[in-house]
Amino acid sequence: MLKQLKQALIQVLKSTKKKIDFKNVNYLPRWAILCFDSIILIMSLFFTKIIVSKIQKAAFFSLGFSNEELIIVLLNILFFILFRTYAGLIRHSTFIDAAKFFLATTATILAAISIYYGYLLILGDELFSIPQLFIYSIVSFCGLFLFRIMVKQVFEVYQRYSESEANLNVLIYGTDENAIAIASALRSEKPSRYKVLGFIDKEGKNKSKEILGLPIIFLKRKTAVLLRIFNAQALIIADGTLTKEENIKIVDSCLEHNYKVFRAPLISDIETTTNLSNQIQKIQIEDILERDPIKLDNKLVAKEIFNKCILVTGGAGSIGSEIVRQVASYKPSKLLILDQAESPLYNIQLEIKQNFPDLNYEAIIADVRKVEVLEDIFKKYKPQVVYHAAAYKHVPLMERHPSEAIFANILGSKNVADLSYKFKVEKFVMVSTDKAVNPSNVMGASKRIAEIYVQALQNKAILDTKNKTQFVTTRFGNVLGSNGSVVPLFKRQIEEGGPLTITHPDIIRYFMTIPEACQLVLEAGAMGNGGEIFIFDMGKAVKIIDLAKKIIRLAGFTPYKEIDIKVVGLRPGEKLYEELLSDKSTTLPTYNEKIMIAKVENCSHLQINKDIQELLLLAKEEDKNIMVKKMKEIVPEFLSMNSDFEVFDKKIV
Repeated sequence: MLKQLKQALIQVLKSTKKKIDFKNVNYLPRWAILCFDSIILIMSLFFTKIIVSKIQKAAFFSLGFSNEELIIVLLNILFFILFRTYAGLIRHSTFIDAAKFFLATTATILAAISIYYGYLLILGDELFSIPQLFIYSIVSFCGLFLFRIMVKQVFEVYQRYSESEANLNVLIYGTDENAIAIASALRSEKPSRYKVLGFIDKEGKNKSKEILGLPIIFLKRKTAVLLRIFNAQALIIADGTLTKEENIKIVDSCLEHNYKVFRAPLISDIETTTNLSNQIQKIQIEDILERDPIKLDNKLVAKEIFNKCILVTGGAGSIGSEIVRQVASYKPSKLLILDQAESPLYNIQLEIKQNFPDLNYEAIIADVRKVEVLEDIFKKYKPQVVYHAAAYKHVPLMERHPSEAIFANILGSKNVADLSYKFKVEKFVMVSTDKAVNPSNVMGASKRIAEIYVQALQNKAILDTKNKTQFVTTRFGNVLGSNGSVVPLFKRQIEEGGPLTITHPDIIRYFMTIPEACQLVLEAGAMGNGGEIFIFDMGKAVKIIDLAKKIIRLAGFTPYKEIDIKVVGLRPGEKLYEELLSDKSTTLPTYNEKIMIAKVENCSHLQINKDIQELLLLAKEEDKNIMVKKMKEIVPEFLSMNSDFEVFDKKIV
């Protein structure tokens, strides 16, 4: 019978050879795990004999095993194979592995008892002791399970030790459920990147307590001081209740002392398919702007856009492409993306195709300066809402090429606005800039002339009872991350090892994010009744030199040490500070406290149209001085700064 069991076991091993032959340099082979389990079974049988001998108070001398005892071990191994107890990775053992051992052990007991009574009925003799069988089962089960727990703990201790040098020591700011969940997830993550040292509690209600075995630290000192005391290298902010001011204060304190700062996501927002470490994001410059985010009326915007044909000019630019993304989310009947730049237009087309597969859209290569091409587009698609974002915006370039600013910013805007009027578009929304206020450069003056023309066209539309097109202008400051803006420039200079270049140590600017800027454009279009110039509260102005220092620290460097800051002088046409209103302008409030309407002087459509036609003729002659002098006549407050055109300011009465 013993020979038959051996043969049966050999057959089972042969049939499961492919399953047992698991080759991976990172894990123990399955056949090795089965061998270890078999050794544990033999040791369990040995200890069982000792226990039984002690119970029976009999001397124990034999170190060998009888055939009957080996039958039990072989049965146990057979059921290990059938239940595949060897298949699990020891370092990741769970309750399921314990359940498999319990089933295999129970099956072994039942099989052994069956064999025992069969042997008793046939030969009338006992094969082995039933109590000894149960003792063996308990000892073997405990031995197998404890072996796995021991290996798992040893491996975790070893891994923590081996990774401790590579891991980043962090404190977590917050003690709520989100902070606890983040800490728990980071501690269990493999491979780990962060070593959590404790939690910072701003309230001090839980001091002297612990969470997950880690201390709760009362915030009675600066955050940077606590990081130094606990030998932490970084802070993870996981407290969603922090105000903007508190967040900025914490980040500034850490950056000032060269500590890294990260922002943790809400647990509800965590993508389960991505490592949590990849979702712990570095604090960005947008997070520490001293301005509360603008809250917009999405329902009003949806009513304005849903199921309508929308045209976005300059739709491949940094502002225009974000308008396209946001408009697409409101499900227009058709979205027209117009731009003259081929590659960026192709890229935004691919993005829309991927993110909005059901959207009816059209990417159109066209130049807003060519009115005939634009007219064909208006005839074919009949847009109902137009967002005009096509423009040249770089101050030094336009200072050197004023004719291009005139053709793109003035003629282009006039063409799109005139066609919107002609084809009775419901609403025309133009994207302008704070550089149009008391302009000090050609670019700002060209945008101001475009503003004047759009407002004059609105006055003409009011007198025309057959036309109800509403013309709206939005005016905002610098946009973080837009093409050619200062932040991408600083980041590129840091990548190159510095220095960061600023034009003047006292220069200040207002900043906002691209999504916020575009949300304003959409809501302005929705709330406007025609003729308004919308401006908004952009918070505190930011000193560019302070912005440069923060960006250097966010990158993990020390200003003036690893990365230098160099003052290169003001560029042609550049102001020390920007304005949102001219001296003659006042504001009116709207239902959104962050958005206001600028009250400016109106101009007759006949007069501004005549001035623009004259300006266009001068621009074709390519005489910079003559065309800039004409721009100063149209916009008397246009006073050039740091520019060759300053000489003409004195001649304007």
